[in-house]
Amino acid sequence: MKTVMRRTCLVAVLFGLILTSASLPVALTPDESLAQAYKTIASRRFVDLTHSFSPLTPVWKGFGQATFASAADPKTGHPYTIEEDGFRAFFYSMVGQYGTHVDPPAHFDPHGMTMDEIPLRQMILPLVVFDITPVLRSDPNHSFSVADIKNWENRHGRVPVGSFAALRTDMYKDWENPERFKRYPFPAWSFEAIQFLYEQRSIVANGHESMDTDTSEDLASEKWLLTHGHWQIEVLAHLDEVPETGSLIVVSWPKPKHGLGFPARAFAILP
Repeated sequence: MKTVMRRTCLVAVLFGLILTSASLPVALTPDESLAQAYKTIASRRFVDLTHSFSPLTPVWKGFGQATFASAADPKTGHPYTIEEDGFRAFFYSMVGQYGTHVDPPAHFDPHGMTMDEIPLRQMILPLVVFDITPVLRSDPNHSFSVADIKNWENRHGRVPVGSFAALRTDMYKDWENPERFKRYPFPAWSFEAIQFLYEQRSIVANGHESMDTDTSEDLASEKWLLTHGHWQIEVLAHLDEVPETGSLIVVSWPKPKHGLGFPARAFAILP
């Protein structure tokens, strides 16, 4: 219990400092300064929650693989090289929903927020991890339920308001085996769990290791959350290195105007 309280306090302090420092005008005491907040954060362990991606990366069959090529001079068609030009660059061609990526509401909702409109304050959040790997031994395609959430809360306390909720399944370990990673069905969120977390626990966003939120034919969970103004991160990694409570998640992505999705960088700061 003391460990849980220390972790909760750390998240509250760090998150409070970040939010407070972004609000002007504010008189900060020395103990509340950004320098102190950074010193605290920098002393913690960071865990990368993001997959590297390549032209061989698993992707939904409806999109197809990415292509990487050397960027070339448009006048000559000659690829730039360090030897001849002093620099080199890649040209990337891929769908936005590739690798670890963000799904903004506009991915499913014609009137929803695009990725450049997601508030900056939502890009650093308290992180809760729902570990369902023990259940997967007997039910490998388990659908995470409201009962599972309440069992988690019996052990860790109520899901904090304003959290990012991540579903740990250890599917990320199959990333280098695309056919295995793309299996169907797979462990996922249930519609009821997603709705409960947003409506009854007021989470801000969710994430998971698979390429889809759920295994329903109409992607009911994903459709519901995106058409209700929420966003998610898909294809997360290394959630097995993150405690179930007490961490922060930081997410970022490029800012294409009216973007409908893009590879993201996500990492956890441990308590």
